[in-house]
Amino acid sequence: MKKLFLPAFLLIFAFANAQLTSLPSGGNKKATVTERIGITDVTISYSRPHVNGREGKIWGQLVHTGFIDQGFGTAKAAPWRAGANENTTIEFSGPVKIEGQNLPAGKYGFFIAYDPAEPTIIFSKNHDSWGSYYYDAKEDALRVKIKPVALDKSVEWLKYEFMDQTENTATIALEWEKLSFPFKVEVDYINSQIESFRKELRTDKGFFWNTWDQAANWCVQRNVNLEEALLWSDSATSINFGGDKSFQAFSTKAQVLEKLGRSTEAAEIMKKSFAFASVNEIHQYGRQLLAQKKNKEALDVFKNNFAKNPNQFTTLMGLTRGYSANGDYKNALKYATQALPLAPDDLNKKNLQGMIDKLKAGKDANQ
Repeated sequence: MKKLFLPAFLLIFAFANAQLTSLPSGGNKKATVTERIGITDVTISYSRPHVNGREGKIWGQLVHTGFIDQGFGTAKAAPWRAGANENTTIEFSGPVKIEGQNLPAGKYGFFIAYDPAEPTIIFSKNHDSWGSYYYDAKEDALRVKIKPVALDKSVEWLKYEFMDQTENTATIALEWEKLSFPFKVEVDYINSQIESFRKELRTDKGFFWNTWDQAANWCVQRNVNLEEALLWSDSATSINFGGDKSFQAFSTKAQVLEKLGRSTEAAEIMKKSFAFASVNEIHQYGRQLLAQKKNKEALDVFKNNFAKNPNQFTTLMGLTRGYSANGDYKNALKYATQALPLAPDDLNKKNLQGMIDKLKAGKDANQ
């Protein structure tokens, strides 16, 4: 059997390039932070330098002002790398707006041209070069001027924070020493969510009634894309996807029709769906009608529920609310009194007693 030997120079080369795990150069910490804005993922990867006793010597000194020739690489006018070591990167899984300006989905090198009054943040299409030594303005995807914000307390280790978050916006801020560099990121959540629904419903997720119902219900809650939501509701209530006996699916469809101004159709669908609805589902639908100020229709629903499920706490409460909303406090008090000994716990009993007190005082128990 032959023995294999590596040439001596290859062994030397292999050992010379072996590395042990240790802190990066300068002791700067590596970090990655990811947040979701709407359904868009934002990921920032960076290295965290620390102040290390250099208070008052960071901005305009350690971090140079504007663009400079760093004496290395190809860049003759380089901004700050917005971190340490490798260049900072920021990645968006969908298109965004930065301070109102459009930026396509993608991964970018992130730089800052520091200025004490009006720094410029830069998103570069070149995200894999080292630091800003190879920065090229021709590769800029976007430049935006921002306002720095003074901090009350010094931040020892540079960090990126997501702040002031809403459903479709967030402010991202680089914070270090006593300065913060915030910029607003905005996504088109409504359209991106609708487009996501369209794509997902064409996958295996589209084989179940509840996913079609989820998409339609989302549109109802935001009063958008209603014509397509009705088609999604048709699928949700179809026997093909198993929702033909789902009160929830039919309830969503009725809400879509209601939003489209087709109230008569909505009411008919709800009446038919009572055949396979639970006591609580019918009760909640009645309360939904009360919230819409459809008091007469709500009372009819509560009566229907009571006829199917007599002398239960829930159905007695329905009649209490229904009669009270229609100004018939006498009947409301009658059913509230019957419901009181059936209250399932002290909290319900206490709330019901409060309703009884209102009715005795000639007031609407729903208020």
